[in-house]
Amino acid sequence: MIVTNKEQFLQEALNKRGAENALRKLTATNGLIDFCSNDYLGFARSTELAKNIENEFHSTKNIRNGSSGSRLLAGNTKYAETLEKKIAKYHNFEASLLYNSGYDANIGLFSCVAKRGDTIIYDELIHASVRDGVRLSFATNYSFKHNDLLDLEQKIKSANGKIFLAVESVYSMDGDCAPLKEIATICNKYGVLLIVDEAHAIGVFGENGKGIVFELQLVKDVFATLFTFGKAMGCDGAVICGSEILRNYLINFSRSFIYTTAKPLHGLISINCAYELLKQSEQAIIMLKNRIQYFKSKFDKLHHSLTKIESESTIQCIIIPGNESVKKVVANLQKLNFDVRAILYPTVPKGLERIRICLHAYNTETEIEILAKQFQAPV
Repeated sequence: MIVTNKEQFLQEALNKRGAENALRKLTATNGLIDFCSNDYLGFARSTELAKNIENEFHSTKNIRNGSSGSRLLAGNTKYAETLEKKIAKYHNFEASLLYNSGYDANIGLFSCVAKRGDTIIYDELIHASVRDGVRLSFATNYSFKHNDLLDLEQKIKSANGKIFLAVESVYSMDGDCAPLKEIATICNKYGVLLIVDEAHAIGVFGENGKGIVFELQLVKDVFATLFTFGKAMGCDGAVICGSEILRNYLINFSRSFIYTTAKPLHGLISINCAYELLKQSEQAIIMLKNRIQYFKSKFDKLHHSLTKIESESTIQCIIIPGNESVKKVVANLQKLNFDVRAILYPTVPKGLERIRICLHAYNTETEIEILAKQFQAPV
């Protein structure tokens, strides 16, 4: 590889990352037993879902490959608006607005709802997309200690203007859940506008996978809730649910919605069909929860010396400190045909590097048991 003077600063940054044993590289799907993907219910590999999408797409007699514009110009359709109403009703909200990805949704929401003089408070483990959206806002912002209600309340007391609070119902890197009931009580006490990211809860928690906000009956206590479709729903895109006023506001002020080409009809149909399948997936959700408990029981029995983050979600994390150490453990597990991945510093703090195991309804008890047995701390 030839490095030009113009690219020297880029190569230096890559060299530094490499020296820290933290250089990221793309790897293709490897055909190993999946304990890595976010396809919690198996929708992404579902032949039934694929057939339903194909049938509905052909029934619409659509002749366009793309949407051909933003939704405020040529890209809007009655199908999109009907789907938004259906999604809002499913999660028990008044309205919703579709985005092309969860990243777009969080960027678009947090960059526009808070103004100069307002305050955005967020859990210190909040997703990078929320942090990036907050950065684009003119509001004051700071974090509170992860799931620490006392620290949260102290931060709220020192905040100014309208106060927005951002949390995840299930945290993507730890797999643990936010104490949403207690957080909602605090928000109601101080008039804080609560925003909940349910990316890793949809399809897993609540009646027919409607999420933790629905499960805890907190719909009226939240200002906005985000759901993404690239995980348990097996397709792509995202939606922000809230009031009709919030929807209209985002249409007018959310730049990642206004200035991007709309999702094509095929993508909208995929989301619609995924929701139809989700309605019929209660048994798969029960199976998934059984798999989670089975892994926890097997791992806890076999590995008292290893640190596992307590989690009731599909995400189970085993701490193996050090980028080099955790990569060695992962390499050994991959040689045994298990697709697990290391989460390295700087994605997580130094000393908290980990193996992030994702469980699925299609993982067998035999696969889970063998995986649990093969874990070994690095020598």
